Amino acid sequence: MLTIHGVPLSVHTRKAIVTAILKNIDYKFEVVIPVIPGNPPANWSTLSPTGLIPVLQDGDSTLADSTAICLYLDRKQPAPPIFPEDIRDYARVLWFDAYAGGTIFRHVVHPLFVQTVVGPNIRNVSTDRAVVDDVLTNVQPKILAYLESQIAGRYLVGDAMTLADIAIVSNFIVYQYLGFEIDASRYPKLARYLREIAATAVFQRALADERPFVDQMGLKRDFLSAA
Repeated sequence: MLTIHGVPLSVHTRKAIVTAILKNIDYKFEVVIPVIPGNPPANWSTLSPTGLIPVLQDGDSTLADSTAICLYLDRKQPAPPIFPEDIRDYARVLWFDAYAGGTIFRHVVHPLFVQTVVGPNIRNVSTDRAVVDDVLTNVQPKILAYLESQIAGRYLVGDAMTLADIAIVSNFIVYQYLGFEIDASRYPKLARYLREIAATAVFQRALADERPFVDQMGLKRDFLSAA
């Protein structure tokens, strides 16, 4: 059985978990909570050379990058695929995965998480409202407007769930755990898209597994999830 090491609620850990669920791959989840405050387990540098999560172990094979893990799982269990056959659609999925990690996570989700969760709850530092306001006022609108312009159907690319959907929606799950909401009057296609993808069986299973940690940390219950 595969082992996924990660932190509950992590955007990148969720990518690997949802991919495994989608492909009906059995896995064991090892919680690595000490990674959050910068005090990782003794063997963490061996598992993850960068110190980042998640990490996948499959026998004597170890991977420490969420996209690499998802690609590995896609080859290990090809059906259902998380990449389209068409070369342009394939490239577009890679683009959205990169945009999710390099832009949405780095410039919106991560700074908001640090300011609202890590700072006050782990580092005992007050939330810097100026940082939060800058993200919401100056950074976020351009990103949301771009995503709104890219949604033409139920899925971002093609007619089935791909890594693009898994990566993008995983970010906004955390965004909404933190108490932030997408303005449906301003971004109606994006709001609908997020609701529909989050309501799929694969995301619902992942979210159900996360729920104890959401409650433990006092985060907002994901209003995208089913009641």
